[in-house]
Amino acid sequence: MDRPRVVPVTILLQNWRGGDAAALSQIAEILERELHRLAASYLRRERPGHTLQPTALINEAYLRLVGQDAPPDFEGRSHFVAIAANHMRQILVDHARRHRAAKRGAGVTLMSLDDAHAVSEPRSVDLLALDEALSKLADVDARKARAMELKFFGGLQMAEIAVVLNVSIKTVEKDVRLGAAFLRSALSTASDT
Repeated sequence: MDRPRVVPVTILLQNWRGGDAAALSQIAEILERELHRLAASYLRRERPGHTLQPTALINEAYLRLVGQDAPPDFEGRSHFVAIAANHMRQILVDHARRHRAAKRGAGVTLMSLDDAHAVSEPRSVDLLALDEALSKLADVDARKARAMELKFFGGLQMAEIAVVLNVSIKTVEKDVRLGAAFLRSALSTASDT
């Protein structure tokens, strides 16, 4: 019995970039479990009663990926997951802004910042404050902000982040450590005001 040929994600990404629209569906099918785990992880950190479900978050990220004029030049699986994670982050931030606007500022969207590398102890932070702190970090050091985003929102391991950022694992470890300190400081300052 012939088995179907398994095509690596990197080749499918190249095919999609080359105009093969069906390749994205294959990528989504291959990475569905990983993206679902990532989406569920984000949503566990959200306020109780959050209206988005993991599948809806994945679908919205998928629509954003498909809706781009030209697909990004993905370097591989980790890079694709990082871009999808970035879209999920933006969707959640947009959703939090709409929710806050609907409540006229009375609601606060909380999520747990429980990444052991990012925070020494679990704590809750406002998603919008975290997004703002990441933006401030990007103004100071874009690579550290990207490393933190990939670690926290992308759920990537240090080696995967190193590949996406094209730096050594030691550099990623340093960037995550310093980025976490910056975010802790920015978030504690934001909560004091």
